Parts: sequence; structure tokens; C-alpha cells
Amino acid sequence: MIKVIQVIFTIYSIILFFTLLLILGLFIVIPLSISPAGGKISFLFIRIWARVWSFLSGIRYEFHGRELIDRSQSYIYIFNHRSFLDAAIIPLAIPQQVRALGKKELSKIPLFGWVVGKVAIWVDRTDAESRRKSIDQLVVFLNQGISAVVAPEGTRNDSDAPLLPFKSGAFRLSVETGIPILPIAVIGANKVMKKGSLLICPGKVKIYFSKPIQPSSASENAVNELSEKCHSRLEAMLLTHE
Repeated sequence: MIKVIQVIFTIYSIILFFTLLLILGLFIVIPLSISPAGGKISFLFIRIWARVWSFLSGIRYEFHGRELIDRSQSYIYIFNHRSFLDAAIIPLAIPQQVRALGKKELSKIPLFGWVVGKVAIWVDRTDAESRRKSIDQLVVFLNQGISAVVAPEGTRNDSDAPLLPFKSGAFRLSVETGIPILPIAVIGANKVMKKGSLLICPGKVKIYFSKPIQPSSASENAVNELSEKCHSRLEAMLLTHE
């Protein structure tokens, strides 16, 4: 009986997800289509979409450490990727306009791919050239003062380990641009949507922000050292707060 109720709730939540996206989609797409300066308006409506959907789906949030963010500073945000819910969590958590790397497969989801494609850079993670181009695009936005969001594990972590090994892209980008890394620990999203399941249930998600980590000067080991430091910091945050 509980399983049936959860299936019904999940269907309701998915329908709500796309209905709200349909209603608000033009308000997200049009400002950015007119001018890059429209990003602030677009993100206002992205947050309205994410907030209303979360509230009506019974998903609550706690934010810790957002005072560590200097809103006049751009960052490369990294986070632990445990759930498909991150699409709603990240724009609510980060109080800045951002551009995020997203799996190319997500661009094929009707409506979602069209709307989110305005603020995401789609990347084929199996293609080195696609990965290179996506990093080049992030550089353009970072140079405009717009922050970047990267899931450095490269894919959703369905293992029992706190984190998967990190890919190097975000850290190479940080070293090359001098822009600090800001780790975010997302805790509880995998309970709202459990590992190996698409079913959704109400719950609380806690988001913790770290102090920014400054990259060292470019050197042979700078990227690996920064990656290891960020991995250790984020892992410690997860083990401390879970």
C-alpha cells in the first residue's frame, strides 16, 4: 500500500514539475534570448519554479554557510551528485547567476532540455573534444563574472562511498583562471529520491557551503593538488553532517 501511495505521489510530482516548467518556461528562456543581461530575470523565474515545485512536493531545505559567499565574486562551485533533484536544488542553494555543466542526454528531455539549455552547457562526457569545448564555454562566462557549477565526480554517485574520484576539468579551470573553488555538500537528496529508484517522497535536504579554496599558482602538480584538497574538504563535510 505504501509503495502504491509513493508511485501516485511520484506521478503527481513529475506532472507538477513539467506543468510549472511549461508555465514559467518562457519567462526563463525569453530574457536570456534577448540579452545576456537577462540572466538575472531568468534565474528569478528558475528559483520560483524550483521553490514552488519543491514546496508542493513536500521537499524542504536548510542552508548553512551561505554567508561565506561573496556575491560580487565569481566561483567554481562543486557539489556531490547523488540525485536527479540537483536540478532544483542548485539554483535554490546558490544566490548567484550560474552556468552549469550538464549531461548531453538531459538535453533530449522534452521541454526540460529546451528551458534548462539556456543556463546549462551540455557535454558528452565520453567525448574529449566535447569536454574541452564545454570548459572553453565556462571560461567565457567566468570572464563575464558569472559563476560555474560542476559535479566533479562526472556522474551520479550510486555507490556507498561518500564521493567518487574527481575528474580534473573544474580544477584545471580554477588553476588557469585563478577563480576559487567553493564546495557544496548536499545531504538528504538521495533519501527524497533513493538510490536506484525514480520514486520521490517528501523530505528535508540540507546544503552546506565551505569556505572558498584558492588555487595555487600554475605548476605541474597544481591541478592534482587542488583536486585532492577539494575532495578531502567535501568528503569531510559529508561525513561530518550526514
